[in-house]
Parts: sequence; structure tokens; C-alpha cells
Amino acid sequence: MTKVSKASAAQHWSVEGRFDSAVAEVDGSSIEFLSCDVDFDLAFVHKGQPNDQCQASHVGYVVKGKLTVHRADGTGTVFEGGDAFVITPGHVLSAATLSEFVVFTPIEQARAQAAVVEANMKRYAADHYGIEASG
Repeated sequence: MTKVSKASAAQHWSVEGRFDSAVAEVDGSSIEFLSCDVDFDLAFVHKGQPNDQCQASHVGYVVKGKLTVHRADGTGTVFEGGDAFVITPGHVLSAATLSEFVVFTPIEQARAQAAVVEANMKRYAADHYGIEASG
């Protein structure tokens, strides 16, 4: 049995004062701990992927705050603190101020998106805040 936490995760990404992510790979899953200090639209991280949307499926839990899943057809679903969720491919996310959530993604799907997401995070931090994303 393997135990992970935000503190023990091997990979960390942050845009100081805005967004923090810690990722661990365990037994075929990518486990990501995310927190947002401000309202944060995560659509930018998927620019360059098909339809500029996340192509992975996820299972997760909202620890606190609100997580909204947006679909290309204009529909959206809001998950709030205490809600568990299952998200299919073809979506973008946004999170409300002071939200925290945990997301489980099949490891191969997570790895397939990693290069695009990481490049977009670095570009976004530099372009919008004049700071460097760490990760």
C-alpha cells in the first residue's frame, strides 16, 4: 500500500499567490493535489490540445471551494467542497478562490498531456504576471 500527500509528491508546480499543484505517480495513477488562491480559469493549460480541451478522464474530490467543469457545448457542472467527481475527456476546468481538490488520472493520459500543460503554465505565468512558474 502506498501513501502520498501534497508534501510528499515528487513534482510541484506553482504560480505564486495564484495556483499550486503537487503530483505523484502511484500504481498506474497520477494523483494531483491542486489549490487556487484566486479565481483561476485553467483553460489556458490545454491550448494546443485537440479542441483546446483536456483529453484525459479524471476521478476526484473537492476538499473545499468550487470546481467547474466546462464542455465545448457550453454546458458546465459545478462541484463544491465535499463532492466527488468523474470527468470524461473533452473539458476545461475553473476553480474559485481558495479552492482545493484532488484529481486521479490514469498515468498514461496524464503523461500524454504533460508537455503541453507545462509549457502553457510557464508561458502564462510570464505573460500575465511577469513571474516564472516553478516546477
